[in-house]
Amino acid sequence: MREYWNAFAPTFDDEPDHGLRDPLVRRAWKDLLLGVLPPSPADVLDLGCGTGSLSVLLAEVGYRVSGVDLAEQMVEAAKAKATAAGVDVRFEQGDAAQPPHEPHSFDVVLTRHVLWALPDPAGALERWVELLRPEGQLVLVEGRWETGGGIAADDCEALLRTHCRSVRVQRLDDPTFWGREISDARYLAIARP
Repeated sequence: MREYWNAFAPTFDDEPDHGLRDPLVRRAWKDLLLGVLPPSPADVLDLGCGTGSLSVLLAEVGYRVSGVDLAEQMVEAAKAKATAAGVDVRFEQGDAAQPPHEPHSFDVVLTRHVLWALPDPAGALERWVELLRPEGQLVLVEGRWETGGGIAADDCEALLRTHCRSVRVQRLDDPTFWGREISDARYLAIARP
């Protein structure tokens, strides 16, 4: 998997929702996240951060952000993006399922299109919950793709309910988030242990 994502790193930001280069797409993600995250400066762990677009976006508005990605080329691109934006984000290579951080270190664990790709989603969720401080929250962007991959919202919600006392799922079918019309089911899940 690491080699696959390393190979994808140079073109990853070409997708509007990955690179957030389009001001409308960028604004949509910023508004969405600021509407569900605790006020800055909270500590956010962006797992499977890719080239760091969401990490940098949040750091620009005062969050203390750490990013983890399996692929070293993604991490290098994320570091360059943070430097270019003039923000301080701690990026490191690691496994999103077993992040290299101490328990109770974060107010938010954020992922985008990560849970569905892990071999043990339930085990990953258990680990992510351990990383949260009291009153922390999981913020997951997931979907069930037109290709058949992904995780359905009902299945994701059921998994989250095994570890969390409150779960809210919000559809993300507005094309502004993706820079184009979509035909699959994408959503945001917010959960508190």
